[in-house]
Parts: sequence; C-alpha cells; structure tokens
Amino acid sequence: MRIILFGPPGAGKGTQAKRIQKAYNIPQLSTGEIFRHHIRTNTPLGIKARSYINHGKLVPDDIVLGLVEETIKEEKYRNGYILDGFPRTVTQAEEFDSILKKRGESIDAFIGLEVPKEELISRLASRGEGRSDDDPEKIKVRLQVYHQETAPVMHYYAEKGLYHEINGTGSIEDISERIQDVLNQFA
Repeated sequence: MRIILFGPPGAGKGTQAKRIQKAYNIPQLSTGEIFRHHIRTNTPLGIKARSYINHGKLVPDDIVLGLVEETIKEEKYRNGYILDGFPRTVTQAEEFDSILKKRGESIDAFIGLEVPKEELISRLASRGEGRSDDDPEKIKVRLQVYHQETAPVMHYYAEKGLYHEINGTGSIEDISERIQDVLNQFA
C-alpha cells in the first residue's frame, strides 16, 4: 500500500504515520525527518536545506524529488510506504506520479488531515520539540506557505479520486480509527 498522509504543519501526520506503520506493517517515509537527519549531521544536503527550513520555507522541488526518488529505491519500501510531508507542491505531485509510473507503481490513497487553524497554532507552539521553525512568527509563515503552495496538492489528488478527508481533531485514537476505516478498503 502506498499512502500519502497530508495536512498542514501540526495536523498530526507524524503521529498518525507511526500508527499506520504499526497497523499495516509498512514503513513511514518522512521527508522532514530525512532533512532533519541531514541537518543534524551537516551533510551538504542538510546545509543546503537548513536555510530554507529555518525560515519556514519549502525546500526546492528538485532537491526533495531527488531525495524521495532515491529513498523509495531502498528494499524496505518495495511493498509500500506512508509518505509524510511529501508532496508539498503540485509540481512535486506531478513529478512523483511520473517517477511512480516509470516504476509501474501508483498511490493507493491520499489521506488529508483537516484541523482548524487555531488548533494547529496551539499544537505547534506547545509540542516542545525544540524545532527552530516552531516559534510563533515562523508558525505563521509555515501555515501561510502551506495554504498558498501546499494545499493545492489536495485538489490534484482529489481530481484523481484518491483524496480522503479525515477530521484531524479529537483523540489520537479516534483520528487513527477514522484513517483505518479508509485504509481498510486497500489492505
């Protein structure tokens, strides 16, 4: 099963991806985690990505697409994965579809976590990860970038009949149950 878990910063994508991973035994592929690893270890990619991420900006498409294309070639992703934090632009979605088509693969489901803006801000401000992009001003920039550049990806997948909207409020368990109700159609 190849799943895209989608939503604004603070929607709970990482939390839910871990739960889906456990429930369906498919690995999570988080571009954010991959970038944070490269930043912590000061790789050339990390150094390049740091300036974008620290200002709440999106890392350029060519860097992200190259990273994802190389990563999905790994054996552990052969039978599927949960994409968390990718694609973030319609261009990335289109290019990713081309990559998958060349591999004879496709996305099974696009899960969109919908959460009110006030709750997103509260979650991000209080999550305590010490991330440099979780201060109040950068949160506002991240949400603005999401709505301008990332939200259109939802429409791209909706036109393909892959979009499944999930209410992202409530307990972690309730949200997880809503997601599993959708994914059980593909398992």
